[in-house]
Formats: sequence, structure tokens, C-alpha cells
Amino acid sequence: MLDGDRFEGKFRDGVHSIDASDLMRRMIKEDLLKFDGRPLFPERKANTAEYELSDGEADLYQRVTEYVREEFNRAEQLANDGRTRTVGFALTVLQRRLASSPEAIYQSLRRRRERLEKRCREEELLKRGAEVRIEWQKDIPALSEDDLEDLEDAPDEEVEETEEHVVDLASAAQTITELKAEIEILKELEQVALRVRQSHADRKWDELSRTLQNQTEMFDAHGHRRKLIIFTEHRDTLNYLHDRIGSLIGKPEAVVIIHGGLGREERKKAETLFTQDKDTEVLLATDAAGEGINLQRAHLIVNYDLPWNPNRLEQRFGRIHRIGQTEVCHCWNLVASKTREGDVYRRLLVKLEEERKALGGKVFDVLGKLLFDDKPLRNLLMEAIRYGDRPDVRARLNQIVDSALDRNKLRDLIEEHALAHDSMDASRVQEIREDMERAEARRLQPHFVAVFFNEAFKRLGGTAREREPKRYEATHVPAVIRNRDRIIGMRDPVLTRYERISFEKDLINVPGKPMAEFICPGHPLLDATLDLILERHRDLLKQGAILIDESDLSEEVRALVYLEHSIQDARTDRSGNRRVVSRQIQFAEVTETGNIRGAGYAPYLDYRPPAESEALLIQQMEQPGWIANEIESRALGYAVQYLVPTHLQEIKSRKEALVDKTMAAVKERLTTEINHWDHRAEQLKQQEHAGRVNARINSAKARQRADELTMRLQKRMEDLQQERRISPLPPNVIGGAMIVPVGLLHKLTGSSATPSIQAKETIRVEMIAMRAVIEVEQQLGFEPRDVAADKCGYDIESRDPKGDGRLRFIEVKGRVQGADTVTVTKNEILTGLNKPEQFILAVVEVNGEKASKITYIREPFGHEPDFGVTSVNYKLAELLAKGEPPR
Repeated sequence: MLDGDRFEGKFRDGVHSIDASDLMRRMIKEDLLKFDGRPLFPERKANTAEYELSDGEADLYQRVTEYVREEFNRAEQLANDGRTRTVGFALTVLQRRLASSPEAIYQSLRRRRERLEKRCREEELLKRGAEVRIEWQKDIPALSEDDLEDLEDAPDEEVEETEEHVVDLASAAQTITELKAEIEILKELEQVALRVRQSHADRKWDELSRTLQNQTEMFDAHGHRRKLIIFTEHRDTLNYLHDRIGSLIGKPEAVVIIHGGLGREERKKAETLFTQDKDTEVLLATDAAGEGINLQRAHLIVNYDLPWNPNRLEQRFGRIHRIGQTEVCHCWNLVASKTREGDVYRRLLVKLEEERKALGGKVFDVLGKLLFDDKPLRNLLMEAIRYGDRPDVRARLNQIVDSALDRNKLRDLIEEHALAHDSMDASRVQEIREDMERAEARRLQPHFVAVFFNEAFKRLGGTAREREPKRYEATHVPAVIRNRDRIIGMRDPVLTRYERISFEKDLINVPGKPMAEFICPGHPLLDATLDLILERHRDLLKQGAILIDESDLSEEVRALVYLEHSIQDARTDRSGNRRVVSRQIQFAEVTETGNIRGAGYAPYLDYRPPAESEALLIQQMEQPGWIANEIESRALGYAVQYLVPTHLQEIKSRKEALVDKTMAAVKERLTTEINHWDHRAEQLKQQEHAGRVNARINSAKARQRADELTMRLQKRMEDLQQERRISPLPPNVIGGAMIVPVGLLHKLTGSSATPSIQAKETIRVEMIAMRAVIEVEQQLGFEPRDVAADKCGYDIESRDPKGDGRLRFIEVKGRVQGADTVTVTKNEILTGLNKPEQFILAVVEVNGEKASKITYIREPFGHEPDFGVTSVNYKLAELLAKGEPPR
């Protein structure tokens, strides 16, 4: 989970309580909608692919199933309940491997026979009589019901380790004679399995092969194979399929594998190859790939082995049915007909499909909650294996499945699972929506990150080519970038090539095209590139720049200052430095008279560098002394007085509330766990005194666990107290620029224009235009708000209180009658492109002191201006021709 201490241990109903409202809101996927009402997730469909065993496979199935049944009966006669469960677990896994593949059951029988033979020889060497009881306690653990339930949700590698240890050795034999008899049965079964394996009669593989070759969903419109994930439960089957699929598609290198035995780096490499390498088509995986991996590059999966825990079905489907998926997700479940567990599972899948259609797909979200006559599915399947030859048992099992998937029960489970009864009220949802719309309108990242990265990447030796609009293939990432990532990187590595990269979220997933890596702040490729550029050119920020403000007709030079401010808490990093919890970069402008004001989100976008002739004039101009001597101190004083307190209060109030809630939740959860393990240690100690030893966990381990949790609680409380101690760092000036108004340039060049008169006239016209648009918006029933001073790319933010509540971002341009052009800044153009459906360019024609005509122009801009452009002049007549009266 998000916080291991808040969710430590297994949830125990009646003991634990969970309040995760500050971390998440759990809802059904099919209920999640975007703000525009479209579903957030695409549809998902499950298909049942049935196959019938060959004669040889049917004979093997019958023989192994009979062996499992007989051993189960013997295990139930054991006096030790823990050992009974352990043997039962081993036999259950053996039965599941029988259903997996001839390779898996053959290898399992062989290993089990070899291990039991070895144990038999050890017992004979001890010269014990044939009827003397064998002591198994030191070899295999005594599994409790809690242990079995824990294994259902344990990591894949832990499950594999437990299975390999238990399945090969857990036996119900109590004497050497009984053990030898079981070994003889295993030898016979092993030979039968070997014959089936050598015959290559594998109907399950045949069904998968037909699915891979004949299902239209497996191929795109051009006939190219789509990416596919195939889940299996056993590594023997995984390796077997790896060879056969590689041969089938003719490209062994196109198949990658993930299983619990792989290290983190190998697993990550396989995941990255599957998502980024267009030549990697198939991912073969055990449930290790169902654990926290994003695989929505694919939208097709096959369950070659069906899990005996329905929750695993949802976890596997969830690897591809994720946010960002644009395609309908398809799943094929392979089921053997005329087998005892296969018939039960087929009944389950048929009912599941019926309820999926009736409940709009929501049933997948509650698979893990299903109980079958108050028992887990594994118990039901094992009962089918043991007693499924009896008609009355088959009928009862079918009735249990039907009851578990009763529509009314499923609706209750769906409602319980959603936990969304505390839905936000409409006003809060509206606030969040408006904040998101403002952020989208003001966002600068996609365009500027793309321009910066492409130029910087090229300068560092990288190669990227545009393959689709605004989507690139990075065919070569130079070593200098990869090496820098090794120095600063903390997460995913930088690859040598990327099939697709994009700078806009909407272009990550394009139907029919490879999924793109989203290059944004925090991505290792961008971070490494940025770090190299800053290292080489950081001194340029301090040197400053000269910029021209085309919209300022005055003659007053001012300074633009880039201020950085950070908030820290009392925690320290590996180097002993206090941890920064928030960092902001803000802009302020300083005038000669000492006035300082906030400069908005990105004021530099509206300025341009001087032309060569203009730069010569400015250099000849006497530089104001206050810029060299007073600018930094004034800016820092402004930051200390206004910016730092606001920033500190914002972070402190949010952080303190979060830490207080976290402290209470952690203390409650860990204290409960400490009490549980204290009690468990005493229970185990009493059992050990009575001669019943649990090999999986003993009293010393339980006591150690309680002590570790106690120390962990103490340390976490100390860490949270340190996290609560928020303090500001001194602000820094990281760069600056001298802003020269165009009015001053006119004076220096001897222009005949009278800047002061022009400036006054422009201000007068703009004020008339603003008042006129605000009045019109109010008459239309909107709630307009003047935000021109914020310099956010538009002048008026207008809200519709009666309709869908969406904001209108209106940029107002006042023009005297007879004017033939309109100047629009780069910042305004980018805002219009960021939110084209909500942006309005309002052109107001002014006659004297009145607005004579107002024209609204929607989607006025077609593309971003070039990087060096600060404003664009549009012909007024052409703009007005695309406009309409206000509405």
C-alpha cells in the first residue's frame, strides 16, 4: 500500500479499522467517468476457450486424480491437523499442475518421486523398522488455515518457494512401507506422464495455437501481431510455452518472460522491452506480472492456467485494464471440458459472462469477494476433484456456483466494494474541476518541454524523429545521457532507444500505434538531459538577459527576477541535509522607484530578445545604477515579506493535517499488530511445550516479530514528528533580465510616435473593452471575473452557474474603429491551444467612449508560434470573419 505502517499485516475483521480517505477513494471502474461524462476505462470482455483432452491426456488425468483422491483420504486420517493441511496443499498444487501442461505434471511427478526416494533411503540408513513411524516435522511445515489464506495473496516468489518445498516432499505416508508404496505409484504415473509428453498430444496448446492464429483481435488492421500477455501458474509450463510460442511465430526473441525467480532489474527489463520494443510481441508470465505492473501497452491476455483464487483473475485483467488504456480489453480463459475442476470452472465462467452483460462489466471488480457456500473457490474445486463423480455432488456444486453469482448478491458486493457512499458534494466537485481547467489553460509544459528536449537532446548527440504528429521515435540515446542517469537516477533506467515518446498525455495512447513514454518532469530521460544542460550553462542564468516588452509603450526600464524558495522539514537525507518538501519558482518585476509586483506565471513568454540593431542601441544607453546595485536585495525583501509566508502557510497547514492523521493511523495499526504477535508468541510457546511444532513459524520468530514492530512504531513516530517540523529556507535569486519597453526603443531610434500618448490611448481602449465584455457576460447569465492582473493568458474567467459549470477563458482585445490588426501574445495563443473548446478571443471595436461591436471568436489559433516568437499580428478582418455575436 501507500504506507506500509498504516496497513501492516493482514486485515483482521473486528480487530482492524481502516480510514484511507486521505489516500484514496475506492470506486467501481465502470462507474468512473471523465469530467465530460465519457467512461474513464474501456470495456472488457472475457471469452471461454474450451478444449477436450486427448485419450492419453484423459488417461493421465484419471490416474493422477485418483492418486490425489487416495492421498487426500489418507491425509485426513492423520492426527496432526497442520500436517493434514500441508499434505492437502501439496496435493492441490499437484492437481493444478496436472491441468497446466504435460510438462508441468511430468516434472512435478519426477521431482516428487526423487525427493521421496531420497527421504526413504535416509530412513532406511537409520535402520528403522519398516513399520516405525516417519517423523516429518523437521522436513515440512505444518500449515494453518491462516497460512493457506496468506499464501493466496502472497508475492509470486514466496508462493513458488513454498510450493517447491512442500509439493515435492509432503506425504501422508507414516511408515517406510507406506512411503515405498507411494513411490511405486509415482513411478508409474511418471512413466504415463512421460509418454504423453513425448507424444506431443497437447490439446491445451492446440487451443492456444488456434487462438493465436485465428482470432481477429490478435492482429491489427495491417496484419501485424498485437502485443499479448499469457499468464500461467507454473514455471515448467512457462518455459515449455516459451519454446513453442517462439517456434509458432517464428521469432523466439519476440517472447519475454516474467516469473517470481527473476531479480528486480531483469523483471523491469522484460517489462520495458514488452512496452517499448515493437519487436517484442508476447509476454509470458506467472502472477509475478500481476503484481503492480502497468502493461496497458497491450489489451489482450490469455489465462493459460486458471487461478484457483478468483481475485487473481481481476489482478491479471487489471494489468491491461488501467488508466490510459484506449482499446477494448479481451481475455481468453482456457478450460478443459469433461474434467472435474474444469466443469466447475466452466460453470463459473459462463455465469460470470451472463452477469457481466447484465451488470455492465462491474462483476470483475468483486471477483476477490466471492465465496462459495462461505468457502473459497479452491475448496469447491478440490471437492469436485474428490467427489465429482457423484451426480448429487455435481448438482450441489453447480447450485453453489449459481448462488455465489446470484445477481442480487453481486449487486450488494458491488455496492459494498465501491465505498463511494461519501461522494463529494456538487460544489466541491465543481471547485476541483475549475482548478483543473485553470491548470490546463495555463500549462506550458507540453510545448516548451518538447521544444527544449528536442533541441537539448540533439545537442547532446541524441537522435529523435517524428513518426506521428507530436510523437517521436528516439532511435539513439547517447551514452553521456545514460551515464548521467546512473549518477542522478533513482527509479527506472534510461534506455538506449524508445519506440515512441510524447510530451502530451493525450498522445500516450493512440489507437493502432505503439504506446509512448510520457516525457515530463520526473522522467529519467528528461531529468538526465536537463541536468547535463544545467551543468554546462547554469552560469548564463546569473549573467541575465535583455528582453523587449512589445506591449509596453512607456519608457521605464524594469527588471524581471527569478526567485526560488523552498520549504524543509526536520528529516535528513543520506548526506545529512534537511529534506525539501516543496519548492517554488516565482517571478517578480522591480521598477526604478522601488515598486515590486508579481509578474505572473510565465512573463518571459510575452517578451522577445532584441534584434542586433536594438542590442547596439541598448548597449550605448547608460545602464541604470539601481539595476546593478539594488535589484537583488529588493527582490529578496519582497520574497521574505510576501512569498515566503504564503508558501510556508500553505505547506504547513496541509502537512500538519496529513501527519496528524498518519500518526494516529500508524499507532493504531502497529499497536494492534504488536498485540497480535505477542498473543501468537504465547500460543506457539504453549503448543511447543505440548510437542506440536509449527515449522513455518515458531514462538521465537513471533516474539521477534512483535519486538521488531515495537521498534518500528517508535522510529516511525520519531520520523513523523520530524516531518511535522516545517521551516522555510532563505529565498534565492536564480536569474534575472532587464526588460526594455518598446516605448523606450522608439525614443532611442527617434521614432515619430509619441509613446506616452499611445500608451494612454491603449489603456483607455482596453478598459472600455473589458467593461463591455463583462457586461455582456453578465447579460448572458454568466459570472465573469477580471483576472487580467494575473497575466495568465486571458483577461476574464467566466463561469456558467446554470449549465455544466465549465469556465470560459476570455481574452479581450479592444480596437478603435479603423484598426486593421490585432496583436496576440504567445502566452495568450498557448492558452487558447491548451483549452480550445473553452477559450474565446473577444474583439471589441471602440468608437469614442463606447464599445460599438463585440465579436466572439472561438478556436482562433491553429498552431503554436515558433519558439523565438513572442507575439503574432493577425489581420482583424480575417479574425472577425470567423467570429460570431456573444453567446
